[in-house]
Amino acid sequence: MASPQAEAVKEQLRQFAASLDPNATIDEMRASYEMFTELTTEPTGVRWTEVDAGGVPAIWADPTGGAQDRVIQYVHGGGYVIGSADYYRKLTGHLANAIGCRVLNVDYRLAPEHPHPAPVEDSTTAYRWLLDQGIEPGHIAISGDSAGGGLTMATLLNIRDTGLPMPAAAMPLSPWVDLEGTGGSMTSRQERDVLVSADVIKGMAEAFLQGQDARDPLAAPLHADLRGLCPLYIQVGDDETLLDDSVRLAERAQAAGVDCRLDVFPEMQHVFQMAAGTMPESDEAIGRLAGWVRPHLGLG
Repeated sequence: MASPQAEAVKEQLRQFAASLDPNATIDEMRASYEMFTELTTEPTGVRWTEVDAGGVPAIWADPTGGAQDRVIQYVHGGGYVIGSADYYRKLTGHLANAIGCRVLNVDYRLAPEHPHPAPVEDSTTAYRWLLDQGIEPGHIAISGDSAGGGLTMATLLNIRDTGLPMPAAAMPLSPWVDLEGTGGSMTSRQERDVLVSADVIKGMAEAFLQGQDARDPLAAPLHADLRGLCPLYIQVGDDETLLDDSVRLAERAQAAGVDCRLDVFPEMQHVFQMAAGTMPESDEAIGRLAGWVRPHLGLG
């Protein structure tokens, strides 16, 4: 049974979704996203520093006493249309504290001003920049939520296909990897998911693609050849319309010989990890991420 805190967060998300104006401008949509990020409590013992990551703006989250030579590269959610590194400052701080290393929070370009493939280009540039700073690929993991989860996968594919060394691991959270919304959970969970609907998916996909192929593997990694990728740990809520994106991605990764773990959290909404410090399910999920990735990064 979901915690009382989780029920309260669900109601907040319901109110957030109800407050959205379908006729809002892009700038108005982006401003409204702040309500979603207010679910996260302010982490203690973290220093944030803005940085130019090879021409891509980003924010470092440095936990007190954390490893300086291990890095989580984080790419935020928001359907490739909204969201920013600044909005994810607190969440990446919680991740940095839990894992015990730096997090590079990448502020990639957004659609419709910068459609596909701008986000994957920026994320790959940031990864290349980390390598140029002397960070070993085996000391880097990539993570992201929703569209950022899809971008996590696209970045791995681009890393592989451009001949860069593969990172140690990746952690997609509620990844959006099917831009056409063909998963069965789009209908089976539509009454339980208070945040993501088929119409939302369609609108963001159109803005992101602008007429390009909805099955391009770097836009929709569900359609990619996943062979040769690093170990994956996928988290998703059972009440999400995007549940089947995670399930199918895990199945295809495992079929391709990729070491892949999938955790489905009962009664949880889309990107429930955003409520870090607010509800126990979020903190448990972040604890699981830390426990899984630390050995991959050589942190014990």
